[in-house]
Amino acid sequence: MMRKFTGDTLLIATHNAGKLEEMVHLFKPLGITVTGAADHNLPEPEETETTFVGNARIKAHAAAKATGLPALSDDSGIEVDALNGAPGVYTADWAETENGRDFVMAMTRTHNELEAVNAPHPRATRFKATLVLAWPDGHDEVFEGKVEGTLVWPMRGTDGHGYDPMFQPEGYDITFGEMDWEEKNRISHRADAFAKLVAAFDR
Repeated sequence: MMRKFTGDTLLIATHNAGKLEEMVHLFKPLGITVTGAADHNLPEPEETETTFVGNARIKAHAAAKATGLPALSDDSGIEVDALNGAPGVYTADWAETENGRDFVMAMTRTHNELEAVNAPHPRATRFKATLVLAWPDGHDEVFEGKVEGTLVWPMRGTDGHGYDPMFQPEGYDITFGEMDWEEKNRISHRADAFAKLVAAFDR
């Protein structure tokens, strides 16, 4: 039996401003106020798992335990078939620099690795998202979503975040980076997981 969320404020266990903004848009129709990890001065826990669900659980439970509030975390990434699913759970790691995350660098690396293995076109890929809703008592619920597509080069568009300018979803001729918020939020991997998550809200 799925546990229902009955509150009106939810902590999103992320320091990523882009993800937080997406969540604000997604939760607005439900009348739920969203706060981020930075609002509570939470440290970023070390993500030591090798799966999306494992890392999402680390973040959600750490935030719920530290604040006494129900917390929602997201672990997401892009899986490229020709790279055996890489970068996958290491998507953010590919973008890490001494000065923060540089996704142009990460996308360039991905393109270069595809060229190195002479990957055929279309270059099938998917965004995957795992949402974990955790309560301070240690209970959690897991919701998974994905969106299929292909990688394009050069990058196109300046909207979105992460790999969005390189990802062209199935059935579209534009990238997530060229797509407006409303359209992306309707079809994204996070929207897919979010649609399943809504069932856990007592609304």
